[in-house]
Amino acid sequence: MRTTPFHPRTSALCTSFAWKEWAGYAAVCNFDRHSEREYFAFRGTAGLIDITPLHKYEVTGPDAAAFLARVWTRDITKIGVGRVVYSSMCDADGWMLDDGTITRLGPDHFRVTTSEPWLSWFERHRRGYDVEIRDSQRELAALALQGPRARAVLKPIVSFDMDRMRFFRCRRTQLAGIDVWVSRTGYTGDLGYEIWCANDAAPAVWDALLGSGQPHGIEPCGLDALDVVRIEAGFVLQGCDYVSAVSCITDFSKSTPDDAGLGWTVDLDRAPFIGQQAIRAERARGPTWDLVGLELSWPELEALYASYKLPPHLAPCASRAAVPVYDDTGKQVGQMTSSTWSPVQKRYLGLAQVRRPHHVRGTKLQVEHTVEYERRKVRATVVDTPFYDPPRKRLTPTAGKAEASS
Repeated sequence: MRTTPFHPRTSALCTSFAWKEWAGYAAVCNFDRHSEREYFAFRGTAGLIDITPLHKYEVTGPDAAAFLARVWTRDITKIGVGRVVYSSMCDADGWMLDDGTITRLGPDHFRVTTSEPWLSWFERHRRGYDVEIRDSQRELAALALQGPRARAVLKPIVSFDMDRMRFFRCRRTQLAGIDVWVSRTGYTGDLGYEIWCANDAAPAVWDALLGSGQPHGIEPCGLDALDVVRIEAGFVLQGCDYVSAVSCITDFSKSTPDDAGLGWTVDLDRAPFIGQQAIRAERARGPTWDLVGLELSWPELEALYASYKLPPHLAPCASRAAVPVYDDTGKQVGQMTSSTWSPVQKRYLGLAQVRRPHHVRGTKLQVEHTVEYERRKVRATVVDTPFYDPPRKRLTPTAGKAEASS
């Protein structure tokens, strides 16, 4: 596996020696023996995580916006400089390929981030557009600073007034005298920022953030804690909550944006984009699936374990193991694809793909749960997502003209 430019710092702190592969890079699972301290940093102070393995592309040229609007389901031509949007990408049949972010860095310059490599897909569809596409995966390092104290960590060391940065905005600035891009984005569902810099500047950026964050309780964090908070935030994970169409053997395993709970990322009534006709046809006849939030009944879990003379025992971290979901008649109507115990909310939560009309809020379902190697069922209720959505995530301290100028 490759290592990121932050590896000299993260490897020195990773006393657990717990690593995993992420897009060909070595990534920390948890720095200590357990991710609990890192989870509470994300939710209580500030957590810093290396997100360099995200695939990154620089799209430039007079037709860059039109090209991206053709490839993605959002109308990229309508976003202004300094804006970030989250979108879906589909094939011609309307099946999900990936989800990601598109940032407009300049009038003719965009940065695209995805979980899978798509350079060949972009090249295939660039014909007729005056556009250049460069894979910047090995040029840029990236960190996510997330948590209630994230703004306070950045304010003393960033040249831009962080009180003015609005949600889903991006700005080129300096951090401790180093040229960086800072975006108010993240994968935790809390107040957060992502910092992008040149590879050779990465160690200095890491040191500056940890130094500024010490009075605020900053902690280096790994992927295990991130997995818990992203479920609390209701964020889907490609390859887990839905599978990219290029990795599916049959259509049964594929998902449309509506199936994956990402229908809101589709700007349907506009200039043609890849998958538009198929998505329009699906909506005309009605989608088959939807992605919902589930809350498992804690009294039933307690009773189930008590029947084996055991206390409740849940996984110490998030689970990506899909388990069947049933209606009250015992018929399988879907699968819970991600689940976790929420330490902050004290609830057992899950994301599930279920057949309509079982997606309606308040619907009572049953989820398979195994105790002592026996498969049993526990009642679950369809609830709204995100499960966790603090106002500070979107709040901008400075209002009025100063806020609008950011």
